[in-house]
Amino acid sequence: MLTKDIIQKINEFVYAKPRSVDEIAKLIDVNWRTANRYVEKIAVEEGTISAKVFREGTPGALKVVFWNNIEKFHVSEIQERLFKQIERGRKIEDFSPSEIFQFIDKDKKKFKRMTRTQYYSSDNFKDFIEYIKQVERQILFFSGNLTFTNYSYQGKTVKDILEELGKRKISTKIISRIELAGINNVENTLSINKRVGYDTIELRHCYHPLRASIIDDKVAVLKEVLDPRNYAGDELKHETYILYYIYDKDWIEWLQKVFLSLFRSSVDAKKRIEELKLFV
Repeated sequence: MLTKDIIQKINEFVYAKPRSVDEIAKLIDVNWRTANRYVEKIAVEEGTISAKVFREGTPGALKVVFWNNIEKFHVSEIQERLFKQIERGRKIEDFSPSEIFQFIDKDKKKFKRMTRTQYYSSDNFKDFIEYIKQVERQILFFSGNLTFTNYSYQGKTVKDILEELGKRKISTKIISRIELAGINNVENTLSINKRVGYDTIELRHCYHPLRASIIDDKVAVLKEVLDPRNYAGDELKHETYILYYIYDKDWIEWLQKVFLSLFRSSVDAKKRIEELKLFV
């Protein structure tokens, strides 16, 4: 089983210099297939390493694992500028997903505009839960305060779905602000790990402006809330919710790296809770 200790061991080994899968297999005392599976899982879920096959299709094929320079994941000045805006933001109003959406080809995106009533309707929650069920490998959540985990449809909450995913060995990572007022919700979410038997949910404390979910490398959905109080006169009469759906794999990959960059530099939820309880 791929544990945190093994992940750290592989990361440190590869950080020193590029390694073959054979070398990694010997390091952790497993066969080549197991080592390769671990490498692929770390590459997807942690983003710290990547692999490339040299002389592919020949008897001398060699798969080499190398360290990702996580600080240089932008492929354009546009993405670098957008990341800086996201990195500086703390609240949802500090960044508009439309800043990303505008650069994506029309055939690789769509959006849905709703009123507050429509957004919080059972039909929308049904769509959200069905959407989450599509995950096959990993789901990432940019959350504000974990409110989304309480969304429900016909008696089944998002927490219930995350527990089902955990039983299927699917990884869930979440970044969210963790405050005294929401500790019970945080602890209820983390309690899923005890029932499943391993850390299927990894939750870290982070202030950020995004509200989004990313399923595998298939789709990213970002939410924006337009508040009439932020507009002059009657420019916007009612609170409006917009969901941006992105299917462009390059932009999904970039959003995954944005998430992992914030995730790695954030505080583990358990440590954050321990610190907060000192003030109770």
